Amino acid sequence: MTGRHGPDARDADSDPRQLSRLRWRCRRGMLENDLMLERFLDARGPALGAEEVAMLDRLLDLPDGDLWDLICGKAEPDDPTLLPLVRALRAS
Repeated sequence: MTGRHGPDARDADSDPRQLSRLRWRCRRGMLENDLMLERFLDARGPALGAEEVAMLDRLLDLPDGDLWDLICGKAEPDDPTLLPLVRALRAS
């Protein structure tokens, strides 16, 4: 697998462009999502590993309403491998 979800994904800490790209993708149409994602990246962004970056990318592919439901605890992710990141977002 290649691309942003595969082995080519690098740690945000080792690639400032990766963190910048994540920040850009975190700009959403829903202010609540923007604020939560911005707070999360401020706290944990530079330390995110490649696996967490790939998980965040998958979450950012969701529509705003679905993403908000996950972040605020109204829903759980369909993919249980995303649960650790969802919990981290909720805690930020």
